[in-house]
Amino acid sequence: MSINATLLGQMITFALFVLFTMKFVWPPLTRALDERQKKIEEGLAAAEKGEQSLLDSQAAAAREMKMSREKANDLVEHASKQAQQIIEEAKQAAGIERTRILKAAEQEVKMLQVRARESLKDEVVRIAVLTAEKVLSQNMDAKVHSALLDSMAEEI
Repeated sequence: MSINATLLGQMITFALFVLFTMKFVWPPLTRALDERQKKIEEGLAAAEKGEQSLLDSQAAAAREMKMSREKANDLVEHASKQAQQIIEEAKQAAGIERTRILKAAEQEVKMLQVRARESLKDEVVRIAVLTAEKVLSQNMDAKVHSALLDSMAEEI
């Protein structure tokens, strides 16, 4: 055999190999590569979508946190105002109660004063009656009169 025939046989074999490869081997490889490329693109798109979703979720969470803080601050402020109002109402009620107690105490003092005056009047009347009885029962001269007044003063 000559080198030309061998070369020609190798060229035909190579051409058949290339045709066979292009017909049967290459399409599944290109499909597998295309599928792999699509999966990678889909994965990248999903990653970008996930990243965007994460950013959106973080922004939404930040908004919710801000709103929650504002609500909490509003609640604290409202509770503080309500506490101040309750304190003021308690002060007013205590002032009214104090005034009522003072009036009752003043009335009681007045009643005690009236009773003391009446008791003092009764005592003065009793002493006057006793003095009159003693004066009437004895003869009156200056010494007796003076001694009688001194003894009455000691009793008082």
